[in-house]
Amino acid sequence: MEHRRLGATGLRVSAVGLGTMTWGRDTDALEAKEQLEIFLDAGGTLVDTAASYCEGASEEVIGALLAEHVDRRDIVLVSKAGVRTWRTGTRATAADASRGTLLDTLDDSLTRLGTDHLDLWLVQVPDPTTPMEETVDALRRAVDSGRTRYVGLSNHPAWATAHAACLLHGHGPGLAAVEVEHSLLSRGIEREVLPASSVLGFGVIGFAPLGRGVLTGKYRASTPPDSRGASPHLRSYVAPYLGERHAGVVEAVATAAVGLDRKPVEVAMAWARDAAGVASTVVGARTPSQLHGVLAADDLVLPVQIRRALDEVTAPDLGYPERF
Repeated sequence: MEHRRLGATGLRVSAVGLGTMTWGRDTDALEAKEQLEIFLDAGGTLVDTAASYCEGASEEVIGALLAEHVDRRDIVLVSKAGVRTWRTGTRATAADASRGTLLDTLDDSLTRLGTDHLDLWLVQVPDPTTPMEETVDALRRAVDSGRTRYVGLSNHPAWATAHAACLLHGHGPGLAAVEVEHSLLSRGIEREVLPASSVLGFGVIGFAPLGRGVLTGKYRASTPPDSRGASPHLRSYVAPYLGERHAGVVEAVATAAVGLDRKPVEVAMAWARDAAGVASTVVGARTPSQLHGVLAADDLVLPVQIRRALDEVTAPDLGYPERF
């Protein structure tokens, strides 16, 4: 598997990252162990998690694997903070990128993971109630204390990312990366986030390259009972891409796959992995067999004509002022 520099930093990451959003709930410890072994054998290094994934269970599973099966130095470990959960009869969550919450969450993550540092720590979502200056102060403190090597943001718009990059400029490695959704069904980052990354030097990590599973074609006829689209806690995650609006893109991917004698999952994965300006793309597989299917795209480079056709079918609308 190809390894690439993350933006202007010295950190190198695998072109495909392993997402762990379902670990500890839909993916049990044995399946997670098998997935990690498959991923490492394929040359992967970037393992992506978050304190909020399965209420910390994802990090606990990874921590157990690091303690018993995997050398910590063999992986680039990424985690996120900034989503606070509380219970008042029902479970509720909210963005909280305040200094105290971020640093407390980081300590909790390190405990669950059984390590003294992360390779990359990200603020998971924008928090409109906390000044960016305060959030960035927590990122600085995390780097200075050695609890993480690099810091960045996730799911933030370009203007907020640029603001954070300016505030971190001249302090250690600065803003190292942003992690944002990017696939043939979600190309919004191409309007401003990707152009900003090329100027400001932060790396871009994409996630959900398979359009939350929809680009595999599994939902073309119906919703499989064992899929995320049928899961009580994940159906709302998949639902936005199941309408008629996206059906034409799914069919275009399927048509390209037939022409290349490959599977739709491989075409969608190859497109996202090799998108200009993207250092790595994180894929979350529920089972080891699904991960095998994704990694089968490692040797696939889309022909120029097919890539151009898919680009044209899915091109994001550019309005004012982006079109300039």
